[in-house]
Amino acid sequence: MSTDVTRPASEYRRMEESITMAPLEPVETGDDVNHELLTLNMGPHHPATHGVLRLLITLEGEIVRDLKPIIGYVHTGIEKTAEDKSYWKAIPVVERMDYLAYFFNAYAFCGATETLLEVEVPPRAQYLRVIHLELNRIMSHLVWLGTSALDLGAMSMFWYCFRDRELILDLFEQSTGQRMHTRYIQVGGVAEDIPRGWASKLKQFTDQMPSRVDQYKDLLANNEIVLQRLRGVCPLAEEELLKLGVTGPLLRATGNPWDLRKATPYCSYDHFDFKIPVGTEGDNWDRFAVRVAEIYESVKIIEQAMDGLPEGAWMTDDRKVALPPRHELATSMEALIHHFKLVTEGFRVPPGEVYFPIESPRGELACFVRSDGSSKPARVHMRDPSFVNLQATAPMTEGSYIADLIATLAMLDPVLGGIDR
Repeated sequence: MSTDVTRPASEYRRMEESITMAPLEPVETGDDVNHELLTLNMGPHHPATHGVLRLLITLEGEIVRDLKPIIGYVHTGIEKTAEDKSYWKAIPVVERMDYLAYFFNAYAFCGATETLLEVEVPPRAQYLRVIHLELNRIMSHLVWLGTSALDLGAMSMFWYCFRDRELILDLFEQSTGQRMHTRYIQVGGVAEDIPRGWASKLKQFTDQMPSRVDQYKDLLANNEIVLQRLRGVCPLAEEELLKLGVTGPLLRATGNPWDLRKATPYCSYDHFDFKIPVGTEGDNWDRFAVRVAEIYESVKIIEQAMDGLPEGAWMTDDRKVALPPRHELATSMEALIHHFKLVTEGFRVPPGEVYFPIESPRGELACFVRSDGSSKPARVHMRDPSFVNLQATAPMTEGSYIADLIATLAMLDPVLGGIDR
């Protein structure tokens, strides 16, 4: 990838150059000192934290010598549940995996199904999808920023981030009828066009969001405690991350600009001008800076999509998958029967299989769907980035202080709903 689509995360840093906080180094002890290892269970955590995750940690004093993530405490069986439902009814089930990226879950599944059906999505629907996806990305990053700052002891940041998150959920409620798990993205398009007044409300949000992020950086980037907890802490090289299959902000923090929106554009992302923030060291600070910088870029994408929003349909006219217009249901028996059969029985998908990857807030999210020709998928499997990225926890934290483990887990941004699916 050419470097003109990247922007160093350092451009977004606002801090005094004189502030340099070196990370604490583990204390070296002589060979004559008796070392005693302690096995410690951290978790299972409460679901209100990063998710129900348990870490089995081997400590030497305060130094992490080994770490094993233990998952499965909130296993939902969503993939198998989706295989027992029609394609139509599987959408709200799939949305509930990564519960902070529900638009991305729905789009990955619908995109895979549309590929098998060879359905063309109207341009207006593609732009509306991009707008809601990028709003969802900002919302997810705000939850990460607020909870991560809370892990570092900055309680005020949590309330500030959730204040702005509420503005996004208000937009979702107005355009989709729901604040979470909206089922807005459908096979062939979106459920509804944006309502009257929604564009102006979105404009108010995009106008004020960059200044809000500036405030967040002013609060955190000049804070000596935050700098000491993040700068130079728990770096991991690009080569190691690639071996583990790690993607998203964790990989881009090392300087690798891999982002599926640029590498393999989908859903009209090639129509928009935006940069891919990258780091240099791959430490906790770069992971923090890259995600914060992505909020600015998401705002730019939303503004461009609204300015260039095409006219026309927001749903395909292929009656094989599209519901009849509502006004026809009261006058046409054929439309009423078609609506009933599509909702209850679903549509049939030609036999085949497809892997459909997109760029979620945590990295490469992909849906694999195999069809046997019926109205139910024969196999549904999600490649969730939280599950893959969790592998990096141990190599990142081995040899570091247990306090640095807390900060690193926060910068990892795992969502256990996507891991235990």
